[in-house]
Amino acid sequence: MSILLWPEGAPFSKGKKEEDIPLLTPFIVEGKEKNGAMIVCPGGGYSHRAKHEGAPICEWLNSIGISAFLLDYRVSPNNHPVPLLDAKRALRYVRYHAEKWEIDEAKIGILGFSAGGHLAATLGTQFDLGDPNSSDPIDKQSCKPDVMVLCYPVISFVEHYHEGSINMLLGEESTEEERMLLSVEKQVTENTPPTFLWHTADDASVPVENSLALSKSLSRHNVPFELHIFQNGRHGLGLATKENLHVAQWTDLCNKWLKKQGY
Repeated sequence: MSILLWPEGAPFSKGKKEEDIPLLTPFIVEGKEKNGAMIVCPGGGYSHRAKHEGAPICEWLNSIGISAFLLDYRVSPNNHPVPLLDAKRALRYVRYHAEKWEIDEAKIGILGFSAGGHLAATLGTQFDLGDPNSSDPIDKQSCKPDVMVLCYPVISFVEHYHEGSINMLLGEESTEEERMLLSVEKQVTENTPPTFLWHTADDASVPVENSLALSKSLSRHNVPFELHIFQNGRHGLGLATKENLHVAQWTDLCNKWLKKQGY
């Protein structure tokens, strides 16, 4: 059953259409021990949310012992900072309810594809540690992800960018200042969480230079990361198991990396 992130109404709400209501759908691993969790952000250029990058990813995470939460963040005509507010709220929500779901509150990460990867990476570089003075106990929680998994992510809004994502998130009259703020590679600090990235070298929609730019910035700030670039594969492959078995190796590589992070 999906959860309303703001039962009393989301901030900046535009209405009651599907794209206007932020939801969180739990995929919980039942067990005797606490496990890690990941918030899953499908791609879709900030215009929609790709279904094949949602529930199937959560089910894969469950298969490796990790609870998952599918985030239906708001998309166009909702602009920045609305999707980021939804991602922050989702992570705070899971952290607040971690005990109920038998989740380790220190092992809550975020995973995103394409524009969902941009959202995930924006959260990883623009998080906060909560508002101790808030009357809402959820808002007192940190929204810092403990790890990031970024799959063919949109990263830069100033070089090798995906124009559709920029227009949907910022509108067609975005300023240079706005683009710089949302260029993730410009926002990395030593506090950015450990990151796993993968991309295909011939991605024709979101150039591989996006992942390369972020990796370079992570390295510069001594943030642990792992990067995998596959020679061939179209944009938007998701799990890739039905189309590109070479690229489909990313799940095994990611599983091993997550285990190394304690998941």
